Amino acid sequence: MKKVQLKFFLKAAYELILVFLQFFIISLHFFQWEFIPQKQIIQVSPFSYLVGFSIIIIAFIMLLVAIKDLGRNLSPFPRPINNSNLVTKGIYRFTRHPMYYSLIFISFGFFLTKLSIYYLFLSISLCLIIKFKIALEEQYLNNKFKNYLLYKNEVKY
Repeated sequence: MKKVQLKFFLKAAYELILVFLQFFIISLHFFQWEFIPQKQIIQVSPFSYLVGFSIIIIAFIMLLVAIKDLGRNLSPFPRPINNSNLVTKGIYRFTRHPMYYSLIFISFGFFLTKLSIYYLFLSISLCLIIKFKIALEEQYLNNKFKNYLLYKNEVKY
């Protein structure tokens, strides 16, 4: 295998691993594994539950708006799809990665409703994976769209 082919293969594998890990960690929020301890950090109060649930609802709405605004450009992979456009309207006027941030907020909301080490671990893991995914996606967007750097300077997060 040539060096260029190997580099392309490794980058594609890295993308696939990030997407798989992202969906895997998200799915873990909805399953109770008996062999994983669900030890609470502190007792859940009605206030923490209400705040967590509210964050989940608001972040889910933000996710739906981001999906609608992204339209046909939607893809789970960091590499933009062929014939895609740079979306800078709607919710994308305020944040460059609303879907990723909404997933983090949803995860954090789950943590607040449970206050367990398990959900804290899931939230931190998801943040790290999304951080790597954003970095890779921004490289692709910067290479594909000439005006991405301008957009990135205008919209900080």
